[in-house]
Amino acid sequence: MDTFDLSFYKGKKVFVTGHTGFKGSWLCKILANAGAVVTGYSLTPPTSPSLFEIAGIEQDVNSVIGDIRDYKALKTAFDEAQPEIVLHLAAQPIVRDSYKDPAYTYETNVMGTVNILECVRNNSCVKSFLNVTTDKVYLNKEWAWGYRENEELDGYDPYSNSKSCSELVTHSYKNSFFNDNHVAISTARAGNVIGGGDFANDRIIPDCIRAAIKQEDIVVRNPFSTRPYQHVLEPLYAYLMIAAMQYQDAKYAGYYNVGPDDVDCFQTGALVDLFVSKWGDGMKWVNRYDGGPHEANFLKLDCSKLKTTFGWKPHWNLDTAIEMVVEWSKCWVEGGDIRVCMDNEIAAFLSVGE
Repeated sequence: MDTFDLSFYKGKKVFVTGHTGFKGSWLCKILANAGAVVTGYSLTPPTSPSLFEIAGIEQDVNSVIGDIRDYKALKTAFDEAQPEIVLHLAAQPIVRDSYKDPAYTYETNVMGTVNILECVRNNSCVKSFLNVTTDKVYLNKEWAWGYRENEELDGYDPYSNSKSCSELVTHSYKNSFFNDNHVAISTARAGNVIGGGDFANDRIIPDCIRAAIKQEDIVVRNPFSTRPYQHVLEPLYAYLMIAAMQYQDAKYAGYYNVGPDDVDCFQTGALVDLFVSKWGDGMKWVNRYDGGPHEANFLKLDCSKLKTTFGWKPHWNLDTAIEMVVEWSKCWVEGGDIRVCMDNEIAAFLSVGE
């Protein structure tokens, strides 16, 4: 079935939390292109530069700047928007930052989820709610298999654990308040995303691009850790598909892994090799393990459920994904038109398999 048509969103009222972030900005662009009426609620962009500002996403959405921890402000924006579909992306997303400020990470990732679900519970307008979590919600057993949706949730570090808690909060609300399916509720657990416009600290592809611009060697902290890497458009398309399908039929509500095929679970060093070959300019990388905080070595998702339920499959392999990242980054470095670049990428992505 993976010919899900985004025209479903034309004229639909959609509320996106975390819209100023990297994934949020791409999501708003896709929704705006599809003709959705989008309200975004988020803190100011988390990085400088930021995709949100570079791409002028503000012109595509009704942008409300606010803290997900502030229920009153969130409720005001929510009540005004009267959304039919809610996509919850707002989070403190960096593992290393969660070690530095665990309390803030829990407040944002756990109470933020409670607050948005309270808005959904107290408004009759919502038909479909999707909470975006992470592949790190599972109890990591450092095994070679992909985790399935029925595995134990018990993230290790404060970031991963707060997202496990966010899952559990969602499950409880679903059972306690939405059991009659008047609102379809799902969570999506996505693997590591890469894409043009990610300027986060402590992420491998942004590190590569920063080094490329400065013409320095890329420093790789953990070249042997394996992660499920996918282009940012992959999970966003899957989120939109899940939210739309459960809007039309609540039987689709549930918990879904969203990740690449096994062949695209790469060691970080191999990913950087690929980047270097695509970027050119004689770039190279150095291994500099810094004995940082605990992070899982091996992480992989089993995405059979998403595939069987919706006939979904990844559109781009990692090779193409890195090509797109390099293309976007060079467009930005050279002062090209970022909005056109994003539109072209989205169109190319959607045309796969047509």
